[in-house]
Amino acid sequence: MNVSSTFSILFWINTSRIKNNKAQIFARVTINQKRANISLKREVEISQWDTSKSKVKGSNSEAKQINQYIEQVRAGLFNAHQELQYEGKLITSQLVKARYLGLDTQNYSFTDLFKYHNSIANDKVTKDTLNHYVTTQNYILEYIESRYKTTDVFLKELDYKFISGFELFLRNYISKGNNKPIGNNTIVKHMQRINKMINIAINLDWLHKNPFVNYKLSLEKTNREFLTEQELNIINIYQPKIERLRLVKDLFLFSCYTGLSYIDIRNLSPDNIAKGIDGNNWIITKRQKTGISVKVPLLEPAEKLIKSSTENYRKIDFNKIFPTISNQKVNSYLKEIADCCGITKNLTFHMARHTFATTVTLSNGIPIETVSKMLGHTKLTTTQIYAKIIDKKVSEDMSILRNKFSENSHLARKNKVSQPSI
Repeated sequence: MNVSSTFSILFWINTSRIKNNKAQIFARVTINQKRANISLKREVEISQWDTSKSKVKGSNSEAKQINQYIEQVRAGLFNAHQELQYEGKLITSQLVKARYLGLDTQNYSFTDLFKYHNSIANDKVTKDTLNHYVTTQNYILEYIESRYKTTDVFLKELDYKFISGFELFLRNYISKGNNKPIGNNTIVKHMQRINKMINIAINLDWLHKNPFVNYKLSLEKTNREFLTEQELNIINIYQPKIERLRLVKDLFLFSCYTGLSYIDIRNLSPDNIAKGIDGNNWIITKRQKTGISVKVPLLEPAEKLIKSSTENYRKIDFNKIFPTISNQKVNSYLKEIADCCGITKNLTFHMARHTFATTVTLSNGIPIETVSKMLGHTKLTTTQIYAKIIDKKVSEDMSILRNKFSENSHLARKNKVSQPSI
């Protein structure tokens, strides 16, 4: 608890150690009549020192430089006192001096924070998630080098200006080999990762104020694309002659009929196929991204794809249902498949998950709560982002309602005609 009742800063010259008619300038911090002196490493001629105003006399360049430095020291000492008040510490003059000189605590930098974060995150997040953090960290270090002409900064130097400057840096950033700027939602993700790492620093007492306090940035709503029933049928009918395209087609379709992400399909083994409550085959697994349990009844097209994989593809790991192929290659080959099928949408593997939520399930009357459970979501609002009610479903539902109103109108007219006149 802070119980100090007095706080003052005085600048003076040490006349007990005069050399060549010059004396050193000191700052004196006094709290509750207890003093602490700090040398400013500056000298001034005794005749040029104004004791009443605690500054150098005159307006020449040397006097201005020393007086400006005195004011910088005064501000630094005042800020040190304020920081200690904010932390609720018992404030003494020696503690203010130590804080101003950076001797009371170890100064940690961004590099220290990155090393600590990555060491504890290694066992808590997936490799892909950790790679996202490393990408953000590399952007920060690149920004520091570009903006501050150095390789690292202390965490205590972080403020709102640093954060907003980094956002502007990302918005103007053009990576090598890519002429497109970084999208708004990707920038938001980078900023969210920084905030999470800074919160770790605060929990460790490496940083006492969060520079994100008044910072706001919003995700833009995106139109998540999915395949229509017609487009899904076109890919089903497509028969590529190249094995790599056949494999990627099967992986993509399997995701369309199960809702599993690429990494979860890649991890799938025969042990994950078991009899469900209805006696049919189900996929029972956990999402690698979140660790959430997922149970998905296998539709007939998905079962056929499993059988096809067992019969037709060479596998390095026979404990896996599908052969291993990198996600980067998968998305590259999907673009070839889209071209061959005449699909103009940007076909990515994640689109299969959207297709499962919309075309395969919701548009066929599966309740959104059931879809949410099969996708492994913990919140229904998350599923609502994926699940679009396509025009066909809206049309079908409205047709039923239209017919109902038509029937009611017809009956009303009939009853009106049949009513006897009074």
